[in-house]
Amino acid sequence: MPSIYALKPGFQNLLRPMVKGLARRGVTANQITLAALLLSLGAGAAIAWAHGGRMLLILPAVLLVRMALNAMDGMLAREHHQKSALGAILNELGDVIADAALYLPLAMAPEFDPRLVMCIVILSILTEMTGVIGVQIGASRRYDGPLGKSDRAFLFGLMGLLLGLRVHVESAIPFILGAMILLLVLTIFNRARRALQEVSMTGARK
Repeated sequence: MPSIYALKPGFQNLLRPMVKGLARRGVTANQITLAALLLSLGAGAAIAWAHGGRMLLILPAVLLVRMALNAMDGMLAREHHQKSALGAILNELGDVIADAALYLPLAMAPEFDPRLVMCIVILSILTEMTGVIGVQIGASRRYDGPLGKSDRAFLFGLMGLLLGLRVHVESAIPFILGAMILLLVLTIFNRARRALQEVSMTGARK
């Protein structure tokens, strides 16, 4: 299924010179992972405190920076020999906690239905769990769409930008959130299905 995740290789190429510079300065992948988490926690707290409003303008910027940091910690780990068990744990847990920290505060903004926001956060956690379970059953870590982490960030960032600029899209938001819920359910199904197919194909080749 189509997903913004497909753009990741090109995004990584843009970041590679910066990543090399960070590696030379002794910056570690785990430090970048923690920085992304702290950024998300701080931004989420600010949005919750302001009950949305103009503070929603920080959401797209924070999501873009966090996306860059997430790409950079993976590149430091893979390309600069910093892979570790602790790093793997921090990466998966950090992503889930950061998502919740950024999106749950939207339930306090008057334009968002709290029930829909909470449903999306729960389904997002299940989506990432399904991706990780692929490894547990002998497949790869699954990132299948149609609504992966990058896609969710794009949609929430766009809504935050428009609302922060006081563009009247309030009436469309329940429909967007409803569509996201359906797409998340489909994403969970796709990741489970593709993981099972991968395991089946691996077993057939043996």
